[in-house]
Amino acid sequence: MDTPSDAPAPTGIAAQDWAQASADPQYRAAVVDLLGALAYGELAAFERLAEDAKLAPSLADKAELAAMASAEFHHFEQLRDRLREVDADPTESMQPFAAALDEFHRQTAPSDWLEGLVKAYVGDSIASDFYREVAARLDTDTRGLVLRVLDDTGHASFAVEKVRAAIEAEPRVGGRLALWARRLMGEALSQAQRVVAERDALSNMLVGGVAEGFDLAEVGRMFSRITEAHTKRMAALGLAA
Repeated sequence: MDTPSDAPAPTGIAAQDWAQASADPQYRAAVVDLLGALAYGELAAFERLAEDAKLAPSLADKAELAAMASAEFHHFEQLRDRLREVDADPTESMQPFAAALDEFHRQTAPSDWLEGLVKAYVGDSIASDFYREVAARLDTDTRGLVLRVLDDTGHASFAVEKVRAAIEAEPRVGGRLALWARRLMGEALSQAQRVVAERDALSNMLVGGVAEGFDLAEVGRMFSRITEAHTKRMAALGLAA
């Protein structure tokens, strides 16, 4: 995502590289937490997509989901390698986030192929929006890595095409999938807030302790922007928000 030419120049930590920013132990702890949460999220996404591929109605669809799963695993590898580079143990860094993410996936297990597609599109996009918001406050090296691993793996266009075609063929499907997407939104936001609340370094980053200019009011605006983006994605799917 390119920075607009009229955007203010980054200041504070956002203008520093990792070598400079990591001199602050609180900031370093926040980044290790962030990378650990992202790494486990990518690993869980890989597992989920590989599992959802079993629900695919055709061989071509199965192959498409398998390719997405492979891309998620590659993202996980990049995050794992970066944690090692900054002398953090990847398993220990991911462990605090495993329970919350596993519970989210348990609560939102799709019952069919279409629910799986909506989850991949809506759920992953909400998480990506959240991490992009945080990335704006990170050092240049960490920000570049986070934005690279948030690159769309093909979920968006594939999910939109398949879901819209299904609704066109059977309009009643739309109501069920709209309810499902609303549930995903609520569960994803609850899970994100829980993860942040349980990790002091991460919560300090969000409310202004580590990263300058991020106060409680801004956190509220951040979640409003995430909700607005969700509404637009629902419209792209042909669903009511």
